[in-house]
Amino acid sequence: MGKLDGKVAVVTGGSLGIGLAAAKRLVFDGAYVFITGRRKSELDAAAAQIGRNVTAVQSDVSKLADLDRLFAVVREQKGRIDILFANAAVAVAARLGEITEEEFDRHFDINVKGALFTVQKALPLLGEGASVILTSSYVGSKGLPSVSVYSATKAVLRSFARTFTTDLKGRKIRVNVVSPGVIDTPGLRELRGLDAAGLEARFRDLVPLGRVGSAEEVADAVAFLASDDSRYVAGSELFVDGGLAQV
Repeated sequence: MGKLDGKVAVVTGGSLGIGLAAAKRLVFDGAYVFITGRRKSELDAAAAQIGRNVTAVQSDVSKLADLDRLFAVVREQKGRIDILFANAAVAVAARLGEITEEEFDRHFDINVKGALFTVQKALPLLGEGASVILTSSYVGSKGLPSVSVYSATKAVLRSFARTFTTDLKGRKIRVNVVSPGVIDTPGLRELRGLDAAGLEARFRDLVPLGRVGSAEEVADAVAFLASDDSRYVAGSELFVDGGLAQV
């Protein structure tokens, strides 16, 4: 018996990295998972890796029509959502003075607007006591160079967890944030222009635990927030960062 047996989960941005690792973990724990992604080839490959109890729906969270289509599929196949992991995001580095309006809009459209409307459009399917999890980042609590817009969008999500918790308290829906640190994912490798060894060499001495984290370690935290193990946890931010933002 898995601790999520019979649960229905939706994971946006489930094609790669943290989203894929979380989807795998939720299925391992017994859930049926719907995953989304913008690129069909990556999405299909992710579904094949998960292997069972999964439906892939090509979707861009910044497009409200895509979200409507996603939740129509969920409604038709399962009729409810117990776990919503709003994880889809984009990150592009640019120093102040080099930020373009196009990239500003893209960050806020996907990371902020996408998260907000993912949750809002899921509300009719979320049952009492459902778990909503937003992916923020340790950079939302730090002042790192070249990621000011991305960092701002992640700070917004921390605020959303607080306000959504009060908005939804009458339905006992728990809203929490997971904030990864330096995690070896395809997205971070691309952002930094480094491979796995390069990430480790660049960041290990900055992290109190002395190493870069894995997507599976973030997935463990997501599984905790998704399950009844965290039944008295709401409006919180769970850092999975090896202490990077804490000391």
